[in-house]
Amino acid sequence: MTAVQGLDWIGADWGTSNLRVWALDAAGRVLVRAESEDGMGRLDRAGFEPALLRLVGGWLPAEGRTTVVACGMVGSRQGWVEAPYRAVPCTPFGRGPLARPETRDPRLSVHVIPGLRQDSPADVMRGEETQIAGYLVRNPGFDGVICLPGTHTKWALVSAGEVVAFQTFMTGEIFALLTRQSVLRHSTGGAGWDGPAFAEAVSEGLSRPERLAAALFALRAEALLHGLTPDRARARLSGLLIGSELAASRPFWLGQKVAVVGAERVAAAYAAALGQQALTVATAEVEPMTLAGLAAARSRIAEAIA
Repeated sequence: MTAVQGLDWIGADWGTSNLRVWALDAAGRVLVRAESEDGMGRLDRAGFEPALLRLVGGWLPAEGRTTVVACGMVGSRQGWVEAPYRAVPCTPFGRGPLARPETRDPRLSVHVIPGLRQDSPADVMRGEETQIAGYLVRNPGFDGVICLPGTHTKWALVSAGEVVAFQTFMTGEIFALLTRQSVLRHSTGGAGWDGPAFAEAVSEGLSRPERLAAALFALRAEALLHGLTPDRARARLSGLLIGSELAASRPFWLGQKVAVVGAERVAAAYAAALGQQALTVATAEVEPMTLAGLAAARSRIAEAIA
């Protein structure tokens, strides 16, 4: 593979399960993108540089050093280099230098963005701070709540450019576990969707979150006794879990301006659930927000060097 023409820097979103990278020009335009399953969870510390080079080695020019700006679990205690958490309330990014892992390849200059921490109640995030930064770049002056749905959904209260507080819900992981490893896997195997069933279940989960465990088993019973279809069961499961999450996160979103940043399908589900509460919700795709955040970090690195 020949070097990517016009390459100025590389952005990386390095999670537990996956690595996503983008080659970008000086204006932040994506020239090439690539991804692999070389997430933090599959690597020891010595494995990070080879994993990165498997994706970007062919992009790099033979001479000089290319800046790589990375966010996510790459900066965790088990990652390439530990990037210590910054305590909220704070801006998504600090002013100081980013963590710098040692590299053997002289063509790489890697910078890792730190995550955020909240001491009481205890909570942490890595990667989402970059998406928040990107949303604020794209929406200057935003005050309100940013919901970042995913495996571990984050609700972040943002004011005056700072993350004031946040809370994490394991809704996505619970959904995955229930549909793959619990008795509900026999009833939720559909790939389709039932919007009315989802909306009804959101209302049920929001109004009666204390009945969640019973409502979950009812999905299995209804499938056995009344022919509940897999698509309808899957939509109801999602609605029950998101509804109960909304009940617990009510102090964040009630009366607030809300933005949902996530993959299209899950962001639409959260926006629909919040819309049932008469909220006006903005949505944004996760990749553009991640890239905007990485670009903001890249600009700070360039300013520090200058």
